Amino acid sequence: MFQPFLEQGVNRRAFESGILKVKLWNLRDFAQGHYKRVDDRPYGGGAGMVMLAEPLFQCLTAIRGEREQDRESCPLIFFTPTGQPLTHKLIQTWSSNAQGAILLCGRYEGVDQRFIDLYVDRLISVGDFVLSGGEIPAMAFLDATARLQPGVLNSDESHQFDSFNENIDGLLDCPHFTRPEIWQGLGVPAELMSGHHENIQTWRKQQSLLVTREKRPDLINQTEKKKPRSFLIKKN
Repeated sequence: MFQPFLEQGVNRRAFESGILKVKLWNLRDFAQGHYKRVDDRPYGGGAGMVMLAEPLFQCLTAIRGEREQDRESCPLIFFTPTGQPLTHKLIQTWSSNAQGAILLCGRYEGVDQRFIDLYVDRLISVGDFVLSGGEIPAMAFLDATARLQPGVLNSDESHQFDSFNENIDGLLDCPHFTRPEIWQGLGVPAELMSGHHENIQTWRKQQSLLVTREKRPDLINQTEKKKPRSFLIKKN
């Protein structure tokens, strides 16, 4: 699943250039027995299978031995619905960690809780829904982290005004338009056609606030708790 992800678009630029390095570890390489099992039936009965603690421990031991890093400098992250929500602020924190992290992609019904209690450092959730495995959350984590690295995007300013960025007070990004000027009877806002830089910036700030108030009012409440608004809302 990861190979195409690492070879396409912005991700390819990040990983091929070595700005970010990713090594994939196959848990079955650390499993015992003829069938190299990494899961078993849950105690107490019920549907699904549970990932075994021992192969996970052996794999983690090998990773730490190769990297020569402790838990504090290179924590183990497990993607699970019980984790802390993955936010832009959290991604910014991880993107500046030069030592990186170990990402555990769960499968089946879950992971033996004893391994989680003893060895997992951070629990992270990508939303209030359930996936069949942790690979997609791990890719989301890597993608969001990669694009913040200098040299990955065509311009280092490209992400400065993305949604949730502190440059727009953690709000949603404003609407964007491109050519042609008229498309299916709809035009481009006059402010963007004015060539007046200050008016354009004011319009974008106002639209960012309006969009956020409509789509994600919870973000407005968080922002207002931090500091007063620096611009007025203008409704047309």
